[in-house]
Amino acid sequence: MTTLTAMNPTTGTVAREVPAATEEQITATLNRARTAYESWKDTSFAQRAEVLRAVAAHMRENVEELAPLMTEEMGKPITEARGEVAKAAWAAEHYADHAAEYLATEHLTSDASSSYVQYLPLGTVLGVLPWNAPFWLAFRFASPALMAGNTAVMKHDPHVPGCAAAIEEAFRAVGAPEGVFQTLHAATEDVERVIRDPRIQAVSFTGSDRAGSLVASIAASEIKPAVLELGGSDPSIVLADADLEKAAEVSALSRIINAGQSCIAAKRLIVERSVHDRFVELLAGHLDELVVGDPREESTQVGPIAREELRKNLHRQVTSSVEAGATLVLGGQMPTGEGYFYPVTLLTDVRAGMSACTEETFGPVAVVMVADDAEQALAIANDTPYGLAASVWTSTERGEAMARRIEAGQVAVNGIVKTDPRLPSGGIKRSGYGRELGPHGIREFVNAQQVWVGPAVG
Repeated sequence: MTTLTAMNPTTGTVAREVPAATEEQITATLNRARTAYESWKDTSFAQRAEVLRAVAAHMRENVEELAPLMTEEMGKPITEARGEVAKAAWAAEHYADHAAEYLATEHLTSDASSSYVQYLPLGTVLGVLPWNAPFWLAFRFASPALMAGNTAVMKHDPHVPGCAAAIEEAFRAVGAPEGVFQTLHAATEDVERVIRDPRIQAVSFTGSDRAGSLVASIAASEIKPAVLELGGSDPSIVLADADLEKAAEVSALSRIINAGQSCIAAKRLIVERSVHDRFVELLAGHLDELVVGDPREESTQVGPIAREELRKNLHRQVTSSVEAGATLVLGGQMPTGEGYFYPVTLLTDVRAGMSACTEETFGPVAVVMVADDAEQALAIANDTPYGLAASVWTSTERGEAMARRIEAGQVAVNGIVKTDPRLPSGGIKRSGYGRELGPHGIREFVNAQQVWVGPAVG
């Protein structure tokens, strides 16, 4: 029998082991989801909202039991973990408050006496999720799906089984209808079978572009809609007229949230030559002050990398870039001792083709590239197969004009790139397709049904 094993990255020891779902358990889970859908689809927005608000309240009340699960299973600093529980609750509350508005019937003029589009649920949606934000990503997927009248089955990453179980338990604790939301502790090799199962009507996937390509091809072969939120090599352009102090402060924060293990973190800092040295000086100052340590400690700002193989790959990216000519300003040394820690690292003189800018760096590694002017900075920013998120630091008017030319699903002008339940999020190119969050996200997994009512007029 396959076992899902969570390693504690702070100590390098096993935190939790859970047996993977058997074929019979998978079948039972999908049957419950389908049965629940038959009644859940006919509930009102108010009834669905009551469940989501109760789950959100439960999480807020139990944050001190839920947050440590993330710290234990994937190393998120406890202060960030508490914030993530609150943000997950916010997603549930947001869709509880706004789903009816987002999915309101649209009346359109035609030759009919009345014609309109109504948004109806599809069935059961499968969420295949990664480990780096276990609670937030679960509710980013489930909240709109449930409020649209779908049921949800969450196949979480095998390295966070405790988090996955706790999310399902939150629904059970508030008396949510059985089968409306379930965690499926399936082994990775069983995911294809679940996607192909006729009881699954759509798939939401967050993860690497390689895995996303596989999920997309399977879903497409079954003619099922999918939303993909994949990797990124997100650029942050800093121009000569930027507020350098603020840009450096925010860039440092963006780079080290969740120990840099975030798809939308600034990965490539592209700085105009005339302010390059000053920006690097400011950035190095902020990075050097960060506290790396035990994520259970309130003072810790940067915890460990989630797994040893991820740390080794990160170190390979750093060392190969230095060997190719990058300058190591901070960090870059593999630490000794227990746990999967990696120092906050700053690389400058990074050029196209180096590992640190052609691959997604998932760790506390800041990469600075230099550009002669805004046009070259834009060209460097777009020189990537990814297109998830980006930021630009300059005057507001210039930044908004540049945003139209940046190949990314979301752009922040003079601010940090973040996800927000009120705003759509997603990528282009190899960063995926479809949108999550905001009014756009809830319309991904619905039947936009056109209704024409006669007699014809006009």
